[in-house]
Amino acid sequence: MNQDGVVRIAMWSGPRNISTAMMRSFENRSDCAVWDEPFYAHYLSATGLDHPMATEIIAAYETDWEKVANLASGPVPGDKTIFYQKHMTHHILPHMDLARLQGIRHAFLIRDPARVLMSYMEKRANVTLEDLGFSQQHQLFEMIWDDQKIPPPVLDAEDLLLNPMAMSTALCVALGIEFDPAMLSWPVGRRKSDGLWAAHWYGSVEQSTGFIAPSNSARKVPEHLRDLLVDAEFYYQALRPHRLKAK
Repeated sequence: MNQDGVVRIAMWSGPRNISTAMMRSFENRSDCAVWDEPFYAHYLSATGLDHPMATEIIAAYETDWEKVANLASGPVPGDKTIFYQKHMTHHILPHMDLARLQGIRHAFLIRDPARVLMSYMEKRANVTLEDLGFSQQHQLFEMIWDDQKIPPPVLDAEDLLLNPMAMSTALCVALGIEFDPAMLSWPVGRRKSDGLWAAHWYGSVEQSTGFIAPSNSARKVPEHLRDLLVDAEFYYQALRPHRLKAK
């Protein structure tokens, strides 16, 4: 815990990693504030990429990454004692120095690349490895491990979906906070904390009230994306041995 008594958590994932459900889980705690993809507006402004609602997002949110980083380490909305920040790894561009994120506990949320890829394509047909954040996630993991001298916690989405209580507990222990049973369910619907992009990306999670076990039937990745899948699998497998285990 920092001197101000706040535990700040940066959860690093790529898109379609059940990252918003994870944010819902933490937001349902009475002691926790959440922040949805703080660097997204900067990422869109700096790259000029054609994402859904890009113009609206850039206009609505802070695009100066250094100001965002300062806010991430600053006062917590509602004077909560936990500040959960849902970060996308591909939003961190080469000119951004993560040393600006002071007093933050880092964790990583990973997911089977085939499931990520097929889910992403439902929302945005044109996809590259960079869009999915796998390589950036591996790079960030190695950088934070080197800085902290111990590997940061890694949570596999499938493990969480199959055993929400045990894996949520394991994550809380790894982050140095108490598990709260409120993390296992939440009210249906959109949140004030959701980014504007919720209108395009959050349809499924808005209908959810908790973690749902994954289907055993995975759809086949199209042939033209097989090389991308192989590359993503390499980075996923590099982090998977570090994943948390249920006690």
